[in-house]
Amino acid sequence: MPSVAAETVREFDATSDAIDNVNVLKGQAWNCESEFDASKDKTQFRQYEEACDRVKNFYKEQHEKQTVDFNIKARVDYKSKKRARMGIWQAMEMLNTLVDESDPDTELSQIEHLLQTAEAIRRDGKPDWMQITGLVHDLGKLLFLFGSEGQWDVVGDTFVVGCKFSDKAIYPDTFAANPDAVDPIYSSEYGIYQPHCGLENVMLSWGHDEYLYHVLKDQSTLPEEALAMIRYHSFYPWHREGAYNHLMNDKDVKHLEAVKAFNPYDLYSKSDERCDPEKLRPYYEELIAKFFPAELDW
Repeated sequence: MPSVAAETVREFDATSDAIDNVNVLKGQAWNCESEFDASKDKTQFRQYEEACDRVKNFYKEQHEKQTVDFNIKARVDYKSKKRARMGIWQAMEMLNTLVDESDPDTELSQIEHLLQTAEAIRRDGKPDWMQITGLVHDLGKLLFLFGSEGQWDVVGDTFVVGCKFSDKAIYPDTFAANPDAVDPIYSSEYGIYQPHCGLENVMLSWGHDEYLYHVLKDQSTLPEEALAMIRYHSFYPWHREGAYNHLMNDKDVKHLEAVKAFNPYDLYSKSDERCDPEKLRPYYEELIAKFFPAELDW
């Protein structure tokens, strides 16, 4: 198993938590279909404008470094390497080992967030494929253990590269230092894409969503709505702010509905009571066996 210094882990965990907190606050909660969060007082969270310097500095680095060249390289690197071979629960435990090296008293571990998300979906009576999607949706953060270049290519809101950066992204002014922002093609409205080409045909900034989508799309029996929830759950400029309509096709309209249905469970389940992984494991092991092989290539 890869080894990551405890201080590096604490930094990663703190940044990941801070990013999630900002997303809770940034816009309205899309919870038309969810029931579990009806009584939650969302006004008690920190205000978006008061986001800590950690988040601002993170996005400055991410927006400067997520170029077309980097994203092509990241996808080539993904296809050319096998990082591990293991089952879903083993992957959850591996991610949790990383988080356990940080301060356990400050925030929930990653495995608890996955279980809380899945349990909230389960309590609302959603189908088993959506429950299992909640369970696995953040497993792409294993990238941090597999040799990412930093935090900026693992976590954070995602956006399209290869065309004009959207002003609907968080801290859009920080894209100015990205060399693609002055490239005559990459900075144009459509860039390297065609009108309404479909989001399946664009490059999203590389991170845990995009990585896990590529891992699971050929190694699971998840429906396309589940894969959309995984690939787009951090794509806030699109599913919350309404950006990139000019690139969408008819399939994306259906996927947008799915991602919006999933989003409240990702954001607002974190304040629920703590889960007991061993108690819940038998139920979710059955669902894992239904949708995934015993081992996957990571």
